Amino acid sequence: MSFLEDPQQPLSFGQRLATSEAFRSLFREGMGLVEEAAAYLDGPGRFEAKGLPRPDALAYASESMRLTTRLMQIASWLLLQRAVNEGELTQVQATAEKHKVKLSRQELASNPETFRRLPKKLQELGSQSMRLQERVMHLDRLLYSSVDVGMGRPISVHLQMERLQQVFQPA
Repeated sequence: MSFLEDPQQPLSFGQRLATSEAFRSLFREGMGLVEEAAAYLDGPGRFEAKGLPRPDALAYASESMRLTTRLMQIASWLLLQRAVNEGELTQVQATAEKHKVKLSRQELASNPETFRRLPKKLQELGSQSMRLQERVMHLDRLLYSSVDVGMGRPISVHLQMERLQQVFQPA
């Protein structure tokens, strides 16, 4: 009997989501935001920063570093998951590599009042990156923090992969 036929065996919604068109869309959105932020920070953002008063210019530098760090964390996670989806890495290998990708919730700005004085484009990129980070962190929790609902115990990713393989193996 496969685990699909056994109601006691949970399906991994996260794993299904990670291989869906929704993930591919999230991947495109994430990589697009990385490119957009890089183009802004290397181009118009430099000029805008030069026109800011010194305290705001320091805040701009700090916020642009936060943005870059956040986007690199997101991009690393998305690339790692895409490698799993494309068969370049197994889920077990990805789990071992995942410790190098630090997805951590950051505040948008250390000082919200100063943040509001920064260029609008930097504010928009920061807000977009925060929303994207929340979505990626949610998917990360679905994939890597699965819980066996019936037993209240964590299920290893390896065990989940074995269950998926059982379902999709030809009879």
